[in-house]
Amino acid sequence: MKRVGSFVGDWWRLVNPYFRSEEWPYAIPLLLGAIALTLGGVFVEVLFNDWSRRFYDSLQNKDEAVFWQEILTFSWLAALFIAVAVARAIVSPYLRLRWRRWLTRRYLAHWLDGRGYYRIELQRTVDNADQRIAEDLRFLGEYTMQLFLGLLSAVATLISFLFILWSLSGPLSLAAIGLDINVPGYMAWVCLIYAIAGTFLANLVGRRLINLNFLKQRYEANFRFALVRVRENAEGIALYRGEEREAEALNARFADVFNNGWRVLFTQVQLAFYQSGYAQLAIIFPYVVTAPRFFAGAITLGVMTQTASAFGQVQSALSFFIDNYTVVAELRAVMDRLQGLKAATDHKPESAIEVAPQAGRGDVGVEDLTLALPNGQTLLANTTLALPRGRSTLISGASGSGKSTLFRARAGIWPFGSGHVHVPAGARVLFLPQKPYIPIGTLRDAVKYPDEHSTASDGEIVAALQAAQLGQLAGRLDEEAHWTNILSGGEQQRVAIARALVFKPDWLFLDEATASLDDTTEAAVYGALKERLPDTTLVSIGHRPSLRKWHERRIELQRKPGEVGRLVEAPASA
Repeated sequence: MKRVGSFVGDWWRLVNPYFRSEEWPYAIPLLLGAIALTLGGVFVEVLFNDWSRRFYDSLQNKDEAVFWQEILTFSWLAALFIAVAVARAIVSPYLRLRWRRWLTRRYLAHWLDGRGYYRIELQRTVDNADQRIAEDLRFLGEYTMQLFLGLLSAVATLISFLFILWSLSGPLSLAAIGLDINVPGYMAWVCLIYAIAGTFLANLVGRRLINLNFLKQRYEANFRFALVRVRENAEGIALYRGEEREAEALNARFADVFNNGWRVLFTQVQLAFYQSGYAQLAIIFPYVVTAPRFFAGAITLGVMTQTASAFGQVQSALSFFIDNYTVVAELRAVMDRLQGLKAATDHKPESAIEVAPQAGRGDVGVEDLTLALPNGQTLLANTTLALPRGRSTLISGASGSGKSTLFRARAGIWPFGSGHVHVPAGARVLFLPQKPYIPIGTLRDAVKYPDEHSTASDGEIVAALQAAQLGQLAGRLDEEAHWTNILSGGEQQRVAIARALVFKPDWLFLDEATASLDDTTEAAVYGALKERLPDTTLVSIGHRPSLRKWHERRIELQRKPGEVGRLVEAPASA
């Protein structure tokens, strides 16, 4: 019972927000419409049940007039059934579609706005967040509506047909076993006992599916992600001739899919075997029980068929969880995955680095900054550094000393540590990482990224590309492409330089942003930055001696393995 309560509580926390959101003027009427149509479907089944008694009685009595009258009645019942079915095929799916849109927007905002996506990748707290948003949100709506409307239909069917079954079945005398007892509505009691026993046994057979379906989603997503990585890194794999190694890795990923799939299949076969036997026995059982009264002349053929039909409806209603056990198991897995994603995006490290814009301030600086790795190892402790406006600064240091971590901390995206990062209020700041991000789309949009309100003209963009030594791309501004797969690493870095020339930041931070360029090209792009952005303060992270001539100040990050690092002022020309 505790597990049922936990399931319902978790489900309610995931489902309730939508129907209380700004979407409620659509969500509530659509839900009420789906409920009304579900109950309407049950009402039509009741009408069909009563019709079957009259129809078979007309056959038994060879009453042709009544027979044709019932055929006509069947026609309008069938038309009503079709109308309800078509309406249900529209209302419920449309509700699910709107619900999925709302959930997707909400989870995307939660995932992106607080940089939850970045923390998740750093900490590896959950796997395949993209799959949880793309698929699990869809499954949440589908399974919820399927189970909710199915359960509502089952309850309505149970109430309607249990009354019919009670009135039709009559009392059962237990005199044959020596008891002077008459059991009223005995068929209703038999059906109830039959369904309860069946539900208990189905749970014993199918409860393994909950964890298996959770693993199924994980393994499928891991396999798809591995395939995407091969596609995204096609050139590198080809140059390394790593096809055999990638095939082994992909086959290993799929082996998880296959092995878990086999366990799911084996469990489902066991459950299907049980469900099929249970359902087939339920077909003949009411005829066996009512046959003595029929042959004794106590009931007519119509009453017998109506009783069997009512038994089937009641048994089906009471067997709802048996028939939907797989769906319940899959919904439980979906809920666990979505709760895991929400918990991961909600979780923030206890320490935080505050980025605070300050009016009247003339420099970018860090105060009492402590940086740590995700495993807790401290890189820097209680560090203070000022980067004054108009004075370009080069930060150097050995590989692995923490230069890029300092870069991320100044950008306000590194969550492990404490301290303050100050920037002038209203300052335009741009960070260029070593591996630029270039969105799929036109080259024009790639150069303007991330400034979606940029008013830069095509002439300015072309001039920026030429200054970044990418004049050969000037005629391709309207071309939509996956530029990361088309351009070399050096060309991608030069697109980022062109982006900075168009953005015109007050402070420009470059983290090994020209590491893929030769010395001549690097000098050309730094020259372009100095010439075209005279009011921009450059702060570069790099270890090439050739960078020193472009900066007036040099800071060295000194750190030995296993020790806390420190920032040391060094001669710019040294």
